[in-house]
Amino acid sequence: MDYSLAALKLFCWQLKDVRQLSSQNRFTLGAILFQRAWLQGLLVSAADGAPLLLDDGTGLVELSLTAEFRHHHWKPGMYVMVVGGYVARAGQLPMIKVHKIVDLSSSPDREAMWYLEVVEAYKLFYQSLVEEFT
Repeated sequence: MDYSLAALKLFCWQLKDVRQLSSQNRFTLGAILFQRAWLQGLLVSAADGAPLLLDDGTGLVELSLTAEFRHHHWKPGMYVMVVGGYVARAGQLPMIKVHKIVDLSSSPDREAMWYLEVVEAYKLFYQSLVEEFT
């Protein structure tokens, strides 16, 4: 994993525009090179043995947890922040191999603030690069 590449703040729907480079673990969104994504949303599936799914209101992504995070009791309805390696999978939901997950359920206005953060990052940093290559 190349940690010199930023973790992009994204909405789930933006993952459909991601392109994989010939390198196995590098992706582009427009001209932005990345490996990790930063997402926030509600857990909609957290049953034992079932895939852990995150819904940010724009789409779904599957979360792959390491042993470090599996001991926590993740429950549907929790609002979480995740950062992790992006995994493209043909014909399946996108996946994030979670490096960090934090329960933000007790933070008021967390969802509204997240939408503003992603829109601001897009306008300040990503928009010109994405438009240039689409």
